[in-house]
Amino acid sequence: MFLTQLNPDQRQSAIATLGSQRFDVLVIGGGVNGVGAALDAASRGLKVALIESQDIAAGTSSRSSKLIHGGLRYLEQYDFKLVREALHERELLVSTLCPHLVKPVGFLFPLTEKFKERTYVGAGLAIYDALRGFQRALPWHKHLGQKQINEIAPSLRPDIIMGAIKYFDAQVDDARHTLAVARTAARHGAIIATRVSAQSLIREGKRVVGVNAKDLETGQSIAIKASVSVMCAGVWSDDLHEKFNLKAGYQVTMSKGIHIVLPGWAINSDAGIILKTPISVLFIIPWADKWIVGTTDTPYTGDRTKPLANLEDVQYIVDQANRVLTPAIKSEEIIGVYAGLRPLVANNKNSVTTRLSREHTVDRPAPGFVSIAGGKYTTYRVMGKDVIDLAVNELRKIIPESVTDKLPLIGADGYFALIQQVESISSESGLDIETIRHLLNRYGSMISEILDLIRQEPALAKKLTADLPYIKAEIYYAASHEGARTVEDVISRRTHIAFEANNGGIDLADAVAEIIAPVLGWSAMERKASVSSYESLVDRELAALDELLLDDEKINS
Repeated sequence: MFLTQLNPDQRQSAIATLGSQRFDVLVIGGGVNGVGAALDAASRGLKVALIESQDIAAGTSSRSSKLIHGGLRYLEQYDFKLVREALHERELLVSTLCPHLVKPVGFLFPLTEKFKERTYVGAGLAIYDALRGFQRALPWHKHLGQKQINEIAPSLRPDIIMGAIKYFDAQVDDARHTLAVARTAARHGAIIATRVSAQSLIREGKRVVGVNAKDLETGQSIAIKASVSVMCAGVWSDDLHEKFNLKAGYQVTMSKGIHIVLPGWAINSDAGIILKTPISVLFIIPWADKWIVGTTDTPYTGDRTKPLANLEDVQYIVDQANRVLTPAIKSEEIIGVYAGLRPLVANNKNSVTTRLSREHTVDRPAPGFVSIAGGKYTTYRVMGKDVIDLAVNELRKIIPESVTDKLPLIGADGYFALIQQVESISSESGLDIETIRHLLNRYGSMISEILDLIRQEPALAKKLTADLPYIKAEIYYAASHEGARTVEDVISRRTHIAFEANNGGIDLADAVAEIIAPVLGWSAMERKASVSSYESLVDRELAALDELLLDDEKINS
């Protein structure tokens, strides 16, 4: 019905529409919960707009552990409702809603004791599996002996690991998934505009009837009228409540989680690994030909816009992983580091973040205004449904129930059939089989749009760099179809060059800018400014890694 492309023409049209039409629902925030709410509302037939002050998935939604999981550690908190709900969502995403971006992944839970630990952990995983039910897309857990572990994961220390239990969860390309939700919302009529900031509320008496916003690229003021405004601001919730002079029924405590990225050869294992740590859990996660290792869980009160890892964060992850790995991870092997912030609902700002529930909270601090916070990435769809269920009460008319549990995201339709046709697609397109698989697992059935670009401009079939799987068409497509407005948008979120390439991909920034500049209509000065902005960001993010390497040199000298 509607186009899914997010590009300069679409954005210009969206800005005009925001100021000239009235909406049923205005969503503030372009993280996974915001776009999930926009999709839920739009698919119910409501007139929806979404504004985001940065980029889609610019915050927490692109800096997660890249997992869709039930949350094993929540079983120890007896939070069975949350685990059951998350497992249900996991099954939907893997099998129906987004199979091209959400994939099953196996994990080993290493055991250091033969009987007591195996009984305890095995019982927990039995409950974990049982909470999902018997109709499931992922296999049940199974017990493994030391000999099997030595074959599956030679990197696990044989002197302390007596065996393991293997279970399955799922992995997600979080930034691309969030973008897919946003584009699906656009397909169903949602008006989406990034780099638009909510400045103040428009009120009629006590009722909120919209938002005064600002286009951060042009400075233009926009009065957006809506029957109900829905705030999905994550870690910015407290700031916006204060800015809007609203008294919320909750506060948000920020918890920082950081991850390191290692080359594939650094760890020898055919499965991921999960370890219990003194404060949380540590995941060693396969990511294509690399490993993501994390995460931390520490209180955070710094800059919400650009959370950075520090020396202590990185050292903690290295130390915890090295408890069970041989050979030990070395600091100089680390390719990249990224940090994200979890928005945890709290009644008291002094709460210890690791003890806070991951349940979400919906709130109505004023007529015509609702908000949501908390939760976890896996349950974004439920959160979107819950906040829209509350929001539609403001519309004073009968609104259809949510249908997002039956609504595949763009790219999902026909994906399983296309996977069977890799060889024929390769033959027709001239791209090698490995590249076709790579594209299908990033775009699903939307691969047709990438192939169309290559037919129009064959040079776009070339790889951006020999060390990574991305082709130039993907970089172009990021700006022409996926709403990328800067070099950072492309390197950090439309692709994962930011943590997959050495030095944060700085060496590729000029090449990326050259490809997207014609799409965005950049002058030479604008192109240079976007590259410089990204270089400055990477310099700050690599500071912790440089500090760690210097520290190691001092110790070993």
